[in-house]
Amino acid sequence: MSSRAKPVEAALLTWFRAVGRDLPWRRMRDPYAILVSEVMLQQTQVDRVVPRWEHWLGRWPTVEALAAAPAAEVIVEWQGLGYNRRALNLHRAARVVATHGWPDDLTELPGVGPYTAAAVANFAFGRDVLPVDTNVRRVQERTGAAFGAASAQALFDLGATVCLARVPRCEECPLSEACPSRGRRYEAARRQSPFEGSFRQRRAVALRAIAAGRAPGDEEAVASLARDGLVVVAHGVPVLPESAPR
Repeated sequence: MSSRAKPVEAALLTWFRAVGRDLPWRRMRDPYAILVSEVMLQQTQVDRVVPRWEHWLGRWPTVEALAAAPAAEVIVEWQGLGYNRRALNLHRAARVVATHGWPDDLTELPGVGPYTAAAVANFAFGRDVLPVDTNVRRVQERTGAAFGAASAQALFDLGATVCLARVPRCEECPLSEACPSRGRRYEAARRQSPFEGSFRQRRAVALRAIAAGRAPGDEEAVASLARDGLVVVAHGVPVLPESAPR
């Protein structure tokens, strides 16, 4: 870390100690619980994730418990969080860990990419690695500073609440005095296409119908779900995979 970055990082950590978000997965080192939080947070806002994460861990408190669950139950439990392949990958990852333990290279787990692997490595196993998501990268690029692994949670919060994508709140930022981007405004990022009326919505509707034992009435959506392993078409009838544990 450069000498220039040290006071910047110190200011960030002081700010975080005072106003950092109190999120339940930050109070533990359980790699399974942290993996669940990271997978849920990939496409879902924090305030929606907290109650779902707590309910999930109440139902499957250990990686072994999740591994033993039928895939169908896992998919149903995930409903409402979106991007249902995340549930299937989390379930598959749990089975790998339950059988073989946590790998040194966490990207060997199904659905775990470099960012999620770095987050679990840092927050659960205490490894000296900085997980870089969109918020962290934004702060790095705007400040031009280098940050160590200990600053990860602070960077998440700064990027999510202060150093916003289009109109950053520089007047509230603990790094503003040394930030070369202070006062700048940015073009709006390309927004994701609306969910309403999209093929993603059709898939979600079809999956809910199948989970409820109803005919989905959307062959294209069913075919897409089947390709992702979220449903199995047996004798022409789509059903959730694994109605019973292996």
